[in-house]
Amino acid sequence: MSVYAIADLHLSHGADKPMDVFGAKWAGHTEKIAENWKKTVSGSDTVVIPGDISWGMDMDGAVEDLRYIDSLPGRKIILKGNHDYWWMSMKKLREYKRISGAESIDFLFNNAYIADNLIVCGTRGWISESDADDDGRKIILREAGRLTLSIAAAEKLKAENPSASVAVFLHYPPNAAIAGVLRSNGITHCVCGHLHGIQPGKAPAEVEGISVRLVSADYIGFTPVKIF
Repeated sequence: MSVYAIADLHLSHGADKPMDVFGAKWAGHTEKIAENWKKTVSGSDTVVIPGDISWGMDMDGAVEDLRYIDSLPGRKIILKGNHDYWWMSMKKLREYKRISGAESIDFLFNNAYIADNLIVCGTRGWISESDADDDGRKIILREAGRLTLSIAAAEKLKAENPSASVAVFLHYPPNAAIAGVLRSNGITHCVCGHLHGIQPGKAPAEVEGISVRLVSADYIGFTPVKIF
């Protein structure tokens, strides 16, 4: 069993949002993801998808994208990105999972999961404090609180699985508030997405003093990368 990650799928089975307007690299990206995923991921593996999953504006618009993800090999743990307007409360997300039978998908939202010997936690995050208005600063505080809750859930799982490692997944690279939460919990690195158009090998290795690994789909060639 292995744990992989790929962010920013930007699927649009239920929305008119062709991604090739963002460059030739995105042409046929849905087919590329499926082909590369099937070559890379086995049914016993887990794939974490840190946000920007579907362009659907509500669950009706996102359902075909979630079915597409469910059809791919492995277990999937997904979290919210800034474009995931379809995202709902955990109660409603779990109800969707029950009704749809999408048993391979779990939602990361103020909680944590164990995959093999890795404990997965995290949150969406938000923009940097210097770019935020008053509403944005409120969102930053809320996201820092969500990360605190998720790490606390991870620590409970670690108490039950002492040999397991903890991995933090974010959609945005860490801002100062998120980095503060990570440092206060002894976490020095994270996996994130959100950034696009970066040349291979040019992704930032550190943000706000936290080591980062960028897994945006276009940066990693639309192929899930092994994290653990």
